[in-house]
Amino acid sequence: MKKVRCPKCNSYTIFDETRYQPGQRLVFVCSQCNKQFAIKTPSNSPKGEKAGELSAKEALPLREGLGGSLGSIIVVENAFHYRQEIPLEMGDNVFGRYVHGTNINKPIETVDPSVDTRHCIIRVQRGKDGQLQYILRDAPSGTGTFYMNEILRDQDRIRLQDGSIITIGATTLILKLEEE
Repeated sequence: MKKVRCPKCNSYTIFDETRYQPGQRLVFVCSQCNKQFAIKTPSNSPKGEKAGELSAKEALPLREGLGGSLGSIIVVENAFHYRQEIPLEMGDNVFGRYVHGTNINKPIETVDPSVDTRHCIIRVQRGKDGQLQYILRDAPSGTGTFYMNEILRDQDRIRLQDGSIITIGATTLILKLEEE
């Protein structure tokens, strides 16, 4: 049996992992707050993790009806937390440090004090040519958002490409687009 934590209220849901294929995505509805979220079952259990508990890096927020076609942000491992992959969705993707009760849709699980609870925003939209555009802006934040080592001003809007590097606090984000 495994347990997974609800990203909204922190309560646990228990399920039988033996009924599912390794790497399969499962959708849950929290019994406490009715939050709908998805996880990806682990292929192998890394050393150092508690047996029977899915880590947050294995938990993926639900993308309603998008099938994963919009890409994701890779949160690179550093001194404060582990590698995470956060899927993108159409519209504003608001990134920041996860704190219970914070109203953002792309929380990063970290104890990095230099990441604000609402730090930066990546807007995914279609351009006039029908192509997807990824536009970065600061939320604004206390420590600033950096794109390719250049700090953004509050009015700056930066168009991102696959592999773009964003730094918030002591944390690095990398845009990973899906293969066509």
